[in-house]
Order: sequence, then C-alpha cells, then structure tokens
Amino acid sequence: MRQNLVLFAGGLIAGIGGFVYHAIAGRRLGPNLYGDVASIIAVYSVFTTPTLILILVLARYSATLIATGTTDSVRYLVVRSTQVTLVPSLLIVVAGFALATPAADFLHLHSPLPVVWLGVAIAVCWQVGIPRGILQGIQRFSALSANLSLEMIVRCTSLAVLLAAGTGVVGATIAVLAGVAAAYLIGLYSLRAQLQAGGEKAALRSMVGFSLTAAVGTLGIVLLYNVDVILAKHYLGSHDAGIYGSLNKIGTILYFLTLSVSQVLFPRVVEALASNNHPGRLLGVSAGITVLLGAGALLVLPVLGLLLFGPAFADAQKYIVLVGLIGLALSLNNLLVQFCMAAHDVWFMPLLATAVGLLALSIVYSHSGVGAVVSDVLGTMLALLAALTVRLLFLLPRLKPVVPL
Repeated sequence: MRQNLVLFAGGLIAGIGGFVYHAIAGRRLGPNLYGDVASIIAVYSVFTTPTLILILVLARYSATLIATGTTDSVRYLVVRSTQVTLVPSLLIVVAGFALATPAADFLHLHSPLPVVWLGVAIAVCWQVGIPRGILQGIQRFSALSANLSLEMIVRCTSLAVLLAAGTGVVGATIAVLAGVAAAYLIGLYSLRAQLQAGGEKAALRSMVGFSLTAAVGTLGIVLLYNVDVILAKHYLGSHDAGIYGSLNKIGTILYFLTLSVSQVLFPRVVEALASNNHPGRLLGVSAGITVLLGAGALLVLPVLGLLLFGPAFADAQKYIVLVGLIGLALSLNNLLVQFCMAAHDVWFMPLLATAVGLLALSIVYSHSGVGAVVSDVLGTMLALLAALTVRLLFLLPRLKPVVPL
C-alpha cells in the first residue's frame, strides 16, 4: 500500500499532465486539428512499445538481483542497454524523415512535419526505458514517481509556450520530445550513485527468454488503447475523429490513474516467486485497489470530460460513461497481463493477440459513427477480461516459484 501510494502520486500527476496536454491542444486547435494531435499521439504510443518492453525486461532482471542480494550490475545494465538501443533509435529518426509524407497521407494530417519530429521523440523515448526499468526493478518508486511526473510537467509547459507561438500541431509534437528528453536526463541523475560505482557484468542473455513475453504483453496492451484512435482517424470524418480522440483520452484516465498498481505489482511478484513465496494475495489486493480507484473515477468522468475539452466537444458527452467502463476494463486487463508476465506464463499471449485482432476487425467492419466504434471497443475489452480471468483461475493453483537468474 505504501509503495502504491508513492507511485500513485507520481502517476496521478503524470496522468493529469497527459490529459492537460490534450485539453490544451483540443481547446487551442479545435476538433479538426486536434484530430491530428490525437492520431499522432496514438502512433507515438504504439511506437514507444520498445520502451515499455525494455522497462519490463530490466525491471524483472533488477528485481531478481534484489531478491538474490546481487545489485552490483546496474552500471553495466545502463551502458549495455544503451549500446543495444542506440542503432534502432537512430534508424527510427531516419524512418521519420523517409515516411513523413506517406504517414501524413494515411492519417490525413495537414502537414508531414509532425511525423519528422515524432521520429525524434520516439528515439529519445526508447532511451528513457533504461533508467525507468532499473528504478522500477530496484523498487526506487519515489525516483520513478518523480520521473513520470516531471516528463508531463515539461511536456505541458512546452506545449503552452509553443502553441502560444503559433506552431500548431508541429509544436504539439515538439512538446512531446521536450518531455521525454527531460525524463531521460532526470532518470540518469536518479541513478548517479549506481553509475559512479563500479559494477560487475550482468548475464544479459538470461533476459532474452523473457523478452518475447514482454514484447507480446506490452504491444498488446498498447494496441488496445491506440489502434482504435488510428482507425477512427482513418475511417471517420475530421470532426468525429476529433470527438473520438477526446473520448479515448477520457477513457484512458482510468488506465493511467491505476497504472501505478501494476507497476508496483510486477517487481513484487517477481521478487515473491524468486523468494519461494506465492503471489496470489498480491494479485487480489492489486485488483481490489484498481477497482476501487476506477469506480471513484467513473463518478467524476462526465464533469471532467467537459472541463478538459470544453463546449466544442459536447458531442462526446453522451459516450463518457461507456468509455469510462472501457478504461476500467483496460486497467484490469493490463493488471492481469502484468501478473502473467511476471509469472512468465505464456498462455495469455494468444488471448491478447486475439483481442487486438478482434478490435481492429470490428472497427473495420463497423465504423458508421462514434457510437459504433465505442461499442466495438467496449465489447472487445470485456471479452478479453473474461478470458484472462478464466486463465488466472487455472494458473493460480498451479503457480510455482521460478528459478532465480
């Protein structure tokens, strides 16, 4: 509970900052141009999946080091992880330049320039995963909380300045870059003691087996709350796409509000299994906290949605309760997936992959309006939650501690 409270505070500030960012962009740019921003952020979220994968891999490895009393490899983890991710980071920058026009055409953007800046922001974000993963794994939740908070504070401040300067959608993208750059520098500063100390080489090959599990779980969750925005921007008109983009952000308030619960759960489950303890109680408490927080958020979403985006987005008001349920279902799905990944259970992967495919196909075949897309997403989220719950009912009685790395 104490660790959840610490990380919840930072996650709450980060979550509020994320929605303030969208509220500022929506109010200053209007539904038509805000549709560009919403789709760009959705693409950004999908392409930051390697960051989330890296965070999980490093968090799991670092948590195991804590459980086994070996914590002298942090410096090597930072250096080696940077070397591994540097070339892909440079390639994504080049891809941003090369694919700017085709991507802008597909999303019906008003300019290809935001795509160029998006590539740079993604490259820097991939590097942010290194300090964040280690901070989560060694359970320095105060430093991780501060890192998450300050990224969004810098992003929102930069956005306000850039939009006031008349930079439009390009400025909104540059603000994202400013936020992740600040987070990377702050993250390295938080690890300064470990970086200054000497360290032993870590057996990084032992993390490869978990990488596939982390990749599937992370990408699946990211796609669940972003592929709908991308497809809505493609199939709906500019106004409806902007309305749906605002609904998606309102719904994910619940997801980001409860994200700290899964961030605390993951290393605690890894540590419990490595210490020959059963983590079932951790899952039960975490699910209870998630439902409690989500239920509280559902009560204020209708008012919060109107305050965030203003009268121009009044058409979204009638769908807010439904997207609130979507956000709560997404939060619980993420919690169960995080538990399965920490326990190195692979059976969640086909369930998650099927849900993502079902979500995309349902929108492709049913996109007559905003309401149709909302129904598609809600049905998929609830079906996945039921499937994962059944899987956990079979897994928990047979769960055994894993062999430490």
